[in-house]
Amino acid sequence: MKTYRIADLYCCAGGAGWGYYLTGRFYPEGYDIVDRPNYPCPFNRADAIETLRRIIAGDIVVDAVHASPPCQSKCTLNKGTNKRFAFNYADYYDETKELMDATGLPGVIENPSARPDVVLCGEMFGLGVLRHRKFELVNWTTDFSYKRDHVKHRGRVRGYRHGEWHDGPYIAAYGNGGDKGTVAEMQEAMGITWTDVREELTEAIPPAYTKWVGERLAVHLDAMALEEAA
Repeated sequence: MKTYRIADLYCCAGGAGWGYYLTGRFYPEGYDIVDRPNYPCPFNRADAIETLRRIIAGDIVVDAVHASPPCQSKCTLNKGTNKRFAFNYADYYDETKELMDATGLPGVIENPSARPDVVLCGEMFGLGVLRHRKFELVNWTTDFSYKRDHVKHRGRVRGYRHGEWHDGPYIAAYGNGGDKGTVAEMQEAMGITWTDVREELTEAIPPAYTKWVGERLAVHLDAMALEEAA
């Protein structure tokens, strides 16, 4: 089967990119504004917005684009407990979406502001984190149902809430407090073994998410290839 090139923008340590790789249908290449030596596929230190402009100009040739723009300004903590700090973080969703539309390529945006074409949760894949994430499909549609049924959680996220300890089958894969998951726990819970950098793990999405999305994206790209060959 054909393998497709996908640009993995704002790639961090590569949770999303590795999921596409696991489909056996994609050759991911990461782009991030800071060095990511733990990224498990070919990596480029580059600004994501500028990379999208280069894709539009034809300087970079890919078949699809994935983007996970920084989301700290709209994450749960910064919308609630730490709301006063939200202004400290840049929000690149709008510009990323506009440029991804302009590429004309099929794409996926993972971000709290994303249109919820797909909402995935770790429990759907039997993982040790919940980590609900929205995925917006850009420049493509499909006959597959993307409203994957959300399954009931098996319990709570382990840790303190309002001074009270709660046990549960999921770890808190964020922050540095004493009740948060350890690096080893986060690696196991999300299926990410190639980095032990806590900051990278706390920002990552489980590869199972983009493997599921990528399998469907590959079907769409296959259909496009057949149309072009006809």
